[in-house]
Amino acid sequence: MPAEKGTPPGQIDAAIPVANNESLSRFEAHVAGKIAFLEYRRTGREIIFTHAETPRDLEGRGIASRVTRAALEFARAHGLTVVPLCPFVAWYIRQHGEFADLVNGG
Repeated sequence: MPAEKGTPPGQIDAAIPVANNESLSRFEAHVAGKIAFLEYRRTGREIIFTHAETPRDLEGRGIASRVTRAALEFARAHGLTVVPLCPFVAWYIRQHGEFADLVNGG
């Protein structure tokens, strides 16, 4: 993807599309023929983020952050409480306080 090549390391390319693959219960970004994803489970009004994975050669480009942001925006839009079991998601929420209210006790 040309937009990805032009993105400096550590910066998020907002043009990377993120899709909610409900059949696999994960948010996905397809980049350069590879998939970065964030797995989740839904229970009632909660969304539990369990595992994030980015292919090694795509790390450092902000792709995991882009996927996580999209997932948290989805949670907000659907009135869901977030349970960040995934350490990356928990870290991301600590770094981006605008999402703290999505977590119980946040």
